[in-house]
Amino acid sequence: MEMIRSKDCTPIAVWHSGSGTPLVLVHGATVDHTAWASVQATLERHFSVWILDRRGHGHSGDAAAYAFEREAEDIATVIDTIGGRVHVLGHSFGGLCALEAALLSTNVDRLILYEPPLRVGRSDWSAAFDARMQALLEKGEKEEALLLFLRERVKLPPHEISAVQALPTWAMRVAAAHTIPRELRSADQYAFNARRFRCLQTPTLLLVGGKSPARWHAIAKTLHAALPNSQIAELPGQGHLAIRMAPDLFTHEVIRFLMPL
Repeated sequence: MEMIRSKDCTPIAVWHSGSGTPLVLVHGATVDHTAWASVQATLERHFSVWILDRRGHGHSGDAAAYAFEREAEDIATVIDTIGGRVHVLGHSFGGLCALEAALLSTNVDRLILYEPPLRVGRSDWSAAFDARMQALLEKGEKEEALLLFLRERVKLPPHEISAVQALPTWAMRVAAAHTIPRELRSADQYAFNARRFRCLQTPTLLLVGGKSPARWHAIAKTLHAALPNSQIAELPGQGHLAIRMAPDLFTHEVIRFLMPL
């Protein structure tokens, strides 16, 4: 593990393994770098894999005040510290952070976004839900807050929630539950402006689960229409957690895009 200081001096923990073209992995909500454990060995046979803990997660530091813009700066700093052309793969909220980071660094070679929580149409943020979440966190009921998030916001089916609970990383997810409200608010307040991305020629793969709710498919279509060099790939039979539920299928799509014949 090494620490890279972001633009605001927050320390970002990074792990490096494998060889080849650098590939930065950016995890989603409530997890840390270990979220990639099921695909790391396969990816590092093809790439120099760089896995980070986002701020407030795992071994990384945090700031007194949170701002989504700092998340994008963190990723851009890691990319530019590596040097040269770098692939970037972001999952869920990490995908939204990676999308913005692609505007901050000129070193992004290829970009993969797996179901970033872009707001399409009207806001689905709920003051009532936020209040329920905050009440659980204030009472110290982090696990219940996490389950509420997975059931009602991520909309994972019961069997996928059970699978996630059975993983050794569940305790880590519970520990990071306090970051959920700030990331939900950031995703809802993020105003996607297609014009900002008109000149982003970075080849981009938009991954979406075949069984994911319609919202995720609508997001992929919105991004595809805005990003001039993008394509959509569906993960058959999968939802939001193909990284865990179907690692071979997931890595096949990633490698196919990053290493075209």
